[in-house]
Amino acid sequence: MGTFVITKRFNDEYKFVFASRKGKTIFTSLSFELKFEGEEAIEKFKANTDLATFLKFRSTNGRYYFKVLLEGVHFATSRKYTTELRLEKGINEIVKYASTSEVLDFSANDVIFSD
Repeated sequence: MGTFVITKRFNDEYKFVFASRKGKTIFTSLSFELKFEGEEAIEKFKANTDLATFLKFRSTNGRYYFKVLLEGVHFATSRKYTTELRLEKGINEIVKYASTSEVLDFSANDVIFSD
């Protein structure tokens, strides 16, 4: 099962990633000024995963990636993959697990493991 992980960027905006069941990042969202906007985007995506469109690209250095569109609007961008097969596996992971994935919030930047 995958996981949505909410974090804070250095510019104090929020983002989330969708991580595979093995912990690898599959895609990273756009930035959100407020945390609840990101949370709403996650819930909207989970409810409408079947409406997502995946546009596949190849970068100038030959790596593969995709953009996630939800209702025709750019929603997120994937990490770079070495092969087209791995890219397809990333998309399949989203289709299969996104709607039932849990949401973790690490945006508070609190120290989880103290010395």
